[in-house]
Amino acid sequence: MQFDQVVLAGGGNRCWWQAGFWHVLNEHIPQQPKRIVAISAGAATACLLYARPGQEGAQWGLDYYAKALVDVHQNANWGNLFGPEPVFPHHRLYRAALTNMLGEGFARLKTAPEIMVGLAQIPSWLGPKSAVALGLAVYNLEKYFKKSLHPVLGKKLGFQRIFVPAQACQDLGELVELILQSSCTPPFTPVMRRNGQTVLDGGLVDNVPIDGLLPSPLGEKPQEVLVLLTRRYPYPDYFVRELPGLRLSYVQPRCPVKISSWDYSQQALMPIAYQQGREDAKNAIFNRIFSS
Repeated sequence: MQFDQVVLAGGGNRCWWQAGFWHVLNEHIPQQPKRIVAISAGAATACLLYARPGQEGAQWGLDYYAKALVDVHQNANWGNLFGPEPVFPHHRLYRAALTNMLGEGFARLKTAPEIMVGLAQIPSWLGPKSAVALGLAVYNLEKYFKKSLHPVLGKKLGFQRIFVPAQACQDLGELVELILQSSCTPPFTPVMRRNGQTVLDGGLVDNVPIDGLLPSPLGEKPQEVLVLLTRRYPYPDYFVRELPGLRLSYVQPRCPVKISSWDYSQQALMPIAYQQGREDAKNAIFNRIFSS
């Protein structure tokens, strides 16, 4: 099966699962999608897949993190609470990781599929701090309690999605800033702005950004879309949904990915997440899930 478009959900460190899955899928069934829609670390993964292609590229990234996080044993430095240094080191570490992992291959992104990076704009009736608090509250409510595949509360409250093409970035610095904006999740990161507007993690609108897809015109064959999730939902490991002009093939990890999204103290779990993605892809191919 050839997929016309791909969706990469957010998930922080769990997105290594997506990289492992994608690499094995392409080793067996090479893919040439026209568009990839992604948010947060899913957007970082999309860029990494083409900036540093193949398993070798993923291994480079994993090796980088192994060195960069070797002395990180906790996720919060409470001794900095009343000092100039941040309590949470994630923003600094993530920025450095993106700069190093994508820098050498930035030029390759010009020939990659169109990568649409999703961000969330806050409602006009809220200030930045109140929007962060409310947005994160409703996001966690739907994620942990309702387990919604496509949440709606954020949209109802007025959070709006914007998509920015990664290829529109003129240099590496712009791309890194865009991915950081798409991953903006206080308190792990500071509140960020784009064109003067406060923006937050794209998952506050929907962590599985199918709203960035381009459906086929009425009467034409639907676009085949691969949707790679990063957490378990109360659905089968593989399931299909159809929308006007779209045929969505959802794949989720067969068991929960062990590492949590912002846990930099458990770096050793990153390669395990990547390998889990590889094994899940082998299982999908063995069972001929992508044979038609």
